[in-house]
Amino acid sequence: MILTGGKLVDASGERLGDLVIDGDKIGRGAVGETIDIRGKVVLPGIVDLGVFVVERGASAAGGITRVALMPDQSPPLDDPGLVQRAALAAKPALWVHPLAAATKGLQGTELAEYALMARAGAKAVSTGRQWIADSGVMRKVMTYAASLNLTVISHAEDGGMTGNAVATAGETATLYGLPSAPAVAEAMAVARDLALVEQTGARLHFRQITTAAAFDLIRVAKRRGLSVTCGIAPTHLLLSDIAVGDYRTFAHLSPPLRAESDRQASLAALRDGTVDVLCSAHDPRGPEAKRLPFADAEPGASGAETLMTLGLGLVRDDVIDLPRLAALTSANPAKVLGIDCGRLDEGAPADIAIVEPDTPWRIDGGEFRSSAGNTPFDGLPVQGKVVRTIKGGRTIFEA
Repeated sequence: MILTGGKLVDASGERLGDLVIDGDKIGRGAVGETIDIRGKVVLPGIVDLGVFVVERGASAAGGITRVALMPDQSPPLDDPGLVQRAALAAKPALWVHPLAAATKGLQGTELAEYALMARAGAKAVSTGRQWIADSGVMRKVMTYAASLNLTVISHAEDGGMTGNAVATAGETATLYGLPSAPAVAEAMAVARDLALVEQTGARLHFRQITTAAAFDLIRVAKRRGLSVTCGIAPTHLLLSDIAVGDYRTFAHLSPPLRAESDRQASLAALRDGTVDVLCSAHDPRGPEAKRLPFADAEPGASGAETLMTLGLGLVRDDVIDLPRLAALTSANPAKVLGIDCGRLDEGAPADIAIVEPDTPWRIDGGEFRSSAGNTPFDGLPVQGKVVRTIKGGRTIFEA
């Protein structure tokens, strides 16, 4: 397959030219089907770091070719057999890279067996949806993971402060009478984990950071040379806590939406390079989980099919450029997981998303290929759409 006439973009930059797909790799000089993609942009397939549900159709439609599956499954991914089964579940339509549960049953007490799970296909170790409260246990998690050269992926909220909170403390939570926790709970968790990184030498990735105080801590840690990265989802870049108005459960997320000042700090962190990864946080929830009083509804949103589109919106708003979008969605998450992908060089895996950057459309959760269309962006007019997704040289989605 030869893609001709498009703009080729990866973390190294952008150029006009042809892209040759030879088997399951990017090659050169091959003879095959020629596809005219003038006016379109070719990006590496998205490596979606930290999804809760593997959905082949939704991922492919969003330009996602690889997903890192959170260990919060039923049962949790704390056993080599479960990890191996998860890694094979979506083949050949999608690469699945399971994240090993940091503790047995994700209970935060007894360490799971990382070495065996790594042999079975686990690409990192994760605390799951929850913070590990016991600092001694978290120190052991980091020490063990570091000995295997595995990144630890942490949830950053001090559980002692958040409790049963469903919102960030502030005017909106008070107005609607929602159980809330102060935003500083995130920075407190980050500070503890950064201290343990310094002691253990572990590689640490915070799956989602959403507050100004936490970003300040991470900036300092990076300047000091600590091996720390962080991610964020478009929800927390584009929405503040006022989106929960009228008790909209589609805006009930984990971590909860923050104040406008924290949203602006998140955009600043994206601009200055503090944020390393843009993820979908894909966590579809059906009506039985969302059509409930706000405090009783399950947190989460369906994000796989809107990640690329909302990322392109950040490019149009001059928050980032296209090569940075490619780094955030493919090259950087691949580095966190230790996977050789996320680039358009010769010999790289032929995992590709072809995008029409200016195509207008309206987000409609009812049309999602996901099992649930619970998105806080329902009805939002957007521009930019994935028109073809190629995984391992094989087309898995075409609009």
